[in-house]
Amino acid sequence: MLSQERLILYYFSREESVLEISKIARVSLVSAYKSPKRLLEEKLISFLESCKTQKQLLQIQSQTVSHELAHNDYVGPRIVAACCRITRIGYARQVFDGISQPNVSVWNAMFNGYAQRDLSKEVLLLYKRMRSLDVMPNCFTLPVVLKACVMVRDLRQGEELQCFSIKTGFRSNAYLGTKLIEMYSCAGVIALANKVFCEMVEKNVVTWTLMINGYLLKKDLVSARRFFDLSPERDIVLWNTMVSGYIEMGNIVDARSLFDQMPCRDVMSWNTILEGYANIGDMEACGRVFYEMPERNVFSWNGLIKGLAQNGRVSEVLDYFKRMVDEEDVVPNDATLTLVLSACAKLGALDFGKWVHQHGESLGYNKVDVNVKNALIDMYAKCGAIELGMEVFKSIKRRDLISWNTMINGLAAHGHGTEALDLFHEMKNCGIRPDKVTFVGVLCACKHMGLVEDGLAYFNSMITDFSVTPQIEHCGCVVDLLSRAGFLTQAVEFINKMPVKADAVIWATLLGASKVYKKVDIGELALVELIKLEPRNPANFVMLSNIYGELGRFDDVARLKVAMRDTGFKKEAGVSWIETDDGLVKFYSSGEKHPRTEELQMILRDLKSFNILVDDEDELQEQFI
Repeated sequence: MLSQERLILYYFSREESVLEISKIARVSLVSAYKSPKRLLEEKLISFLESCKTQKQLLQIQSQTVSHELAHNDYVGPRIVAACCRITRIGYARQVFDGISQPNVSVWNAMFNGYAQRDLSKEVLLLYKRMRSLDVMPNCFTLPVVLKACVMVRDLRQGEELQCFSIKTGFRSNAYLGTKLIEMYSCAGVIALANKVFCEMVEKNVVTWTLMINGYLLKKDLVSARRFFDLSPERDIVLWNTMVSGYIEMGNIVDARSLFDQMPCRDVMSWNTILEGYANIGDMEACGRVFYEMPERNVFSWNGLIKGLAQNGRVSEVLDYFKRMVDEEDVVPNDATLTLVLSACAKLGALDFGKWVHQHGESLGYNKVDVNVKNALIDMYAKCGAIELGMEVFKSIKRRDLISWNTMINGLAAHGHGTEALDLFHEMKNCGIRPDKVTFVGVLCACKHMGLVEDGLAYFNSMITDFSVTPQIEHCGCVVDLLSRAGFLTQAVEFINKMPVKADAVIWATLLGASKVYKKVDIGELALVELIKLEPRNPANFVMLSNIYGELGRFDDVARLKVAMRDTGFKKEAGVSWIETDDGLVKFYSSGEKHPRTEELQMILRDLKSFNILVDDEDELQEQFI
C-alpha cells in the first residue's frame, strides 16, 4: 500500500489537478488527528458493513468485545444491523437485549431488522417497550413504526404516533407525512388522510398518488380523478394508478382514453389495459393490445393466458404457453405454470401437463413452490393419473391446507375412499384444521364407499367440531350419499331441512336415483323442481321419460314427447377433447362439425363390421324422445 506522502507525489507525477491533491491532503490531516480508538471504530464498522457470512460476523463480534466496543454508540448499531442482515432474527434480538443502554440508533437497527422480515407486530411491541423506557425516538424511528401500523391495520397506534410527532416537532417531516397518508388511506379513513395531506408543507408526486389510490380504494372515482387533474406533476406510477382505478371499477372506456393520453408508457401500463379488456371478456381487444405492446414481460403473458382461461378459451391457453416457451425470451413464473396446469386439468390434457411438469422442474419452480405442486396434484388427479398426483404430494416438504384438500378430493373423486379418509385423519394429526373444501372430499369419499352413517357423522362433525357452515356442495354430497343407498325418502326430508336452497344438481341427483330405484313419485317431484330451476334443459325430460318407459307407462312417454316438441327443446350434443401430437381436437356427438366427419363415419362403420360396440346412447335417446 502507498504511504500518504508517496500517494501525493504520485498525483504530482500524473499531473493531476491541485483540487484532487488538496482533497487527499485534507483526508490525511483528518486521519492524523483521529484517535486510535476512533480509527478502530471505523475499521470495525467497515468490516461489519461488508461482512457476508455468520462466521465472519462472529469473528468481528469477538473483536468488538475484546476492545470493549460492543456497546459503543457507533459500533453497537452496526452489530445489530449486521446480525439482522446475516443471522436469524432471534439471534439479532439476543444481541440487542445484551446491550445495557442502547441508544436510539441501536433501537432503529432492531426496528429495521424486524421491518425487513415483515415482522410488523414485533416492530410495534418493540416500540411500546422503547416508550416504556423513556427512550426518545427520532425522525428515522417513526416512519418504520408507522409502516408497521399500515401493515397490521393498527389505526389507533398510528393516531397516537401522529399526535406524538406533532408534540415532538416531527410534524414537518415529509416522509412521516407520506406514511400517515398511506396508513389512513389503507384503513379507509380518507378524511384523515386528506387532512394530513392539506397540512403538509411540501407535497410530492408520491403523496398525490397515495391520495388518488386512497379515493380509489373507497371507490370514489370522481374525487380520485379530481386529485389526478390537480396534480402539479405526474409520473408514470400516478398515470398507471388512475388507469388501474378505472379498470377496477369496470370503466374500460375512460381507462383506454386516459391510457391513450399518457405521454409515455411502460410495460406495466400496457399490462394494465390488457388486463382491463380481459376482465370484461373482450379477448379480441385484449389480443390486439398484446400484439401492439412494444415489449412484453412474464406478466403480459400471464394476463393474456389468465384472460383466455377466465373466458372459456382454455385450449388457447396451451397454444400461447407453447409460443411463450418456444418464441419469446421470457421465462414463465410460478403463476404461469399454475394457470397452464389448471387449463390442462380442465381439458384432461395429461401429456401436455406432464411436459409442463418437466419444464417447471427445469426452471426449479416445483422444487420449492408449493402453489405449483398443488396445481400439479390437481392436474394429475383430474386427468386420471392419481398415482402421479400422490407422488407430487409426498414430495412436498411443507404442505399447506390446499395441498391436503387437493389430494383428499382427488382420491375421493377416483373412488379411493379409504385412502382419502386416512389422509384426512393424517391431516388432523399434523395439526392442519380442515375447512369446507376438505369436507367436500370427505363426504365424497363416503358417498363412493356407501358409508351412510359415517357420512352423516362427518357432516354433523363439520358443523359442531369445526364450525364449518354447510354449503350447497356438502348438502349435495349428503343427498347423493342417501340417494345411492336407496334412502330416497330420507333424501327428500334432508333437502327440506337443508340450510341452503337445493339447486338443480341436487334435484338431478334425486331424479337419477329415482330411475335406479323406480320411484316414480319422487322422480316427478324432482322434475317439477328441475323445471322451475332449469326450464329449458331437455336432459331432465329424457331422464323421466326413461323411467316411464321402463315401467311401461308409454302414455306418459308420449306426453313428455309432445311437451318437448311444443317448447322446442333439443338435447345439446356432448363434446369431447382428444389430445393428439398436433394439439387438442374437439368432437361433438352425433354432430358434423369436425372437418373430417366422413372419414370418421367410415372408421365407425369398419369398427361395427368387426362387432366392436360403439356408444350411440345420446343419439338413440334423441330419436326416442
